[in-house]
Amino acid sequence: MSTVLDSIIEGVREDLARRKISPAELQEQISRAPTPRDAYAALAQPGMNIIAEVKRSSPSKGDLAPITDPASLAERYEFAGASVISVLTEERRFKGSIADFEAVRARVDLPLLRKDFVITEYQARESRAIGADLQLLIVAALSQSELKDFYDLSYELGMKVLVEVHNEEELERALEINAQIIGVNARNLKTLDVDPGAFAHMLPRIPVGHLKVAESGIALRSEVEAIEDLGGNAILVGETLVKAGDPATGISMLLGR
Repeated sequence: MSTVLDSIIEGVREDLARRKISPAELQEQISRAPTPRDAYAALAQPGMNIIAEVKRSSPSKGDLAPITDPASLAERYEFAGASVISVLTEERRFKGSIADFEAVRARVDLPLLRKDFVITEYQARESRAIGADLQLLIVAALSQSELKDFYDLSYELGMKVLVEVHNEEELERALEINAQIIGVNARNLKTLDVDPGAFAHMLPRIPVGHLKVAESGIALRSEVEAIEDLGGNAILVGETLVKAGDPATGISMLLGR
């Protein structure tokens, strides 16, 4: 039976087929990309760090905000104290684009996370070509060999990797490749259900020495405090911030500033 994740990946493959350029052209873009910024250092700063997301829509909630100027929103995130900015580039379910990412890259100095469903080597290289400093790899979407290959390639290209897990089996796979930044997503990408106990269950299982990121469903200061108590280093937040009206107020509320 097809899952939501299967459907998203099918669309990603179709969109990728339309925009692919030759290996030589892609390599030329990589050679001209800006020097990678250190996303690991940004997320390893003392206290709780926030990855603030430019996010128009989601498969679970539909349209969230009419973001006409993603670069302006990213600048407001940067000014408000975000450590990293995430930009959705998946087109169908999240209404993002590579153009959004490139617009943000041209206007902010923070490390950028390319948020997409990376399922091919081409996309892994494409992330660096558009100026990504941090790349998302979702364990549930990849075989173990793909996960390791794309992880290693990302580092070879100068990027760091946020390896996303949902359960203990996926965490074991992330640890097998020695993932340095591990994200626990409370939302099941196959059903879109959110598990309110996911962070309490999974974050303590990530060994010391790995950066721990909590993803999805974070809207309250009390939730952020609980994540910090569980050893979390960072939170990834999109919906709460884009619906807040004033991103600075949203970030200040979540971080208790």
